[in-house]
Amino acid sequence: MTETVGHSAQIRKTLIACVVLVAGMTGLAFASAPLYSIFCQLTGYGGTTQVAAAAPAEGILERAITIRFDANVATGLPWTFEAETPSLPLKIGQTATVFYKITNHGADETVGVAAFNVQPDLSGSYFNKLECFCFTDMRLKPGETVEVPVVFFVDPAIIKERDLDKLDTITLSYTFFASKNATKPVAALTDLQKPQL
Repeated sequence: MTETVGHSAQIRKTLIACVVLVAGMTGLAFASAPLYSIFCQLTGYGGTTQVAAAAPAEGILERAITIRFDANVATGLPWTFEAETPSLPLKIGQTATVFYKITNHGADETVGVAAFNVQPDLSGSYFNKLECFCFTDMRLKPGETVEVPVVFFVDPAIIKERDLDKLDTITLSYTFFASKNATKPVAALTDLQKPQL
């Protein structure tokens, strides 16, 4: 009898351990995407850019890098999307603003979200955005066209990165995808839109 009670207790402990393990693995599965996103943002892994609150204190260096702008729209979103310029020479530490033009060619209001990265991947740790249309989803009415900015700089700390000694070009790439939910419509970004001349 004692042996049966001991065996039942052992089975109960094993069952509880399995349930806890399955619950823990399920929790990790749900947390993996946000944790991976945080890891990429902190390290620049995969070309993930950084978000900065202010321009660099180190100032502007003489070394220049060409920034290329790549703009794409995924299938299913009836938009055109392009940068005002294909590339821009920029001194390290210098803040620049580049506008992108987005037009909805569809018959319905649509919402898009921009995924982004930089190449080479290692430069993501040093590419800082002060402001970007990519921080929120964007809603465009049929036929609507907007010009929205990205404000950025390359961190002067990049000169300490030996693997980027000969780097002369960084490509900033965006792809807009259809989104079901908008967090902030473009209409609310009027203070960021390109001034009309």
